Amino acid sequence: MQHKKSQKSRRKYDVSFKQEVVSIIAAGRSVADIAHSLDIGENIIYRWRRQALGLTNVASSEPAPPSQVSLSEHLALQKQLRELEMERDILKKALGIFSRSQ
Repeated sequence: MQHKKSQKSRRKYDVSFKQEVVSIIAAGRSVADIAHSLDIGENIIYRWRRQALGLTNVASSEPAPPSQVSLSEHLALQKQLRELEMERDILKKALGIFSRSQ
């Protein structure tokens, strides 16, 4: 017995349609309402909204890179992170020492 899988064809939406849907959301209409009225999945609409806000890369669904940080800023942030982690570890040890019952 062979089971035939019904293949759903993917609908393609042009950029202007996506922008119109996003603008309707911005006007205050709920995503669920728009999805129901247009017979589109809510996840697709949320993805379009993220893309319109620049939160994801339009070419792929991976998150957009954070704002560009210079190498010196990056190194300074890494140094600050190491210092804060060291302070946290010291405070954890101190808490353990002072919380011991005597």
